[in-house]
Amino acid sequence: MKIWSNVGYGDEVLGILRVGVGTDELILPGSIAELSEADAVFGPPEVEAVMAAPMVRWIHLDTAGYERYDREDFREHVAQAGVRVTNSSSVYAEPCAQHVVAMIYGVSRRLSEALEVQRGDQSWPMMKLRAASRLLTGESAVLLGYGAIGRRVVELLEPLRMRLTGYRRHPDGSESIPMVSGNGLTAVLAEADHVINILPASSSTRGFCDAQFFGKMKAGAIFYNIGRGSTVDQEALLEALESGRMGAACLDVTDPEPLPPDHRLWSAPNCLITPHSAGGHETERKRLVAHFLENLRRFRAGEELIDRILER
Repeated sequence: MKIWSNVGYGDEVLGILRVGVGTDELILPGSIAELSEADAVFGPPEVEAVMAAPMVRWIHLDTAGYERYDREDFREHVAQAGVRVTNSSSVYAEPCAQHVVAMIYGVSRRLSEALEVQRGDQSWPMMKLRAASRLLTGESAVLLGYGAIGRRVVELLEPLRMRLTGYRRHPDGSESIPMVSGNGLTAVLAEADHVINILPASSSTRGFCDAQFFGKMKAGAIFYNIGRGSTVDQEALLEALESGRMGAACLDVTDPEPLPPDHRLWSAPNCLITPHSAGGHETERKRLVAHFLENLRRFRAGEELIDRILER
């Protein structure tokens, strides 16, 4: 089998990949012309190029996001050609879940305010911060989206005895927490202390969190976004923060990215921004290769692939 790849991971990690593919031929770095000879693809290939590759039977993306592939012509192509498509959601579930939980802890225990004091006047606002700190035990959280990241967030928050609810357009009964869909979201937003947005980018999620959405949230609630920036109406978010109705916002993603230096979100009250770093971790590239190699083993054996996407 010929495996085409355009990943640029450095010699050590690419060495692991080369050893892992065994007797299969690895085309790396692969050119566009060489795609026509490939049976499998690992990396972020150009959509039009991979659609024009007649031999490809499996595409494994080294990202969790796949919005540029989520288009009707690509879906039709992979369905008609019998091409299986997988992504790397499983690699990013753990770091993203840990990141948002760190945000939840940090906001609740007022770590940002303490850091501002340390870097500012170095006063000692002990009683103020003690009085403002919150216990997460018994508080409620709503998760928008319930994929690999959402499931891991639930596992990390459950020991705190929080009241957790998820939102999915089409719950399938496999979820470990109560779920709502459609208009059911309104009632849970009104009661939630924390709203965690893990929605992917798509035509149906663009601007999902808009002025009407934020207006339904409980006053003082905290909003988190580790999904995609395009799912949030940022002007509406700014209004909710600046009016004081929203308690705080913690954002790992924005629209656009990078966020321009003069953007109002940088100076919005009670707004913490991390630069799309939630998925990052020291062993990220090694884990991406390990994930691909496990799916390669499954592909060879005719077993079910992990993180299958774009199925009709």
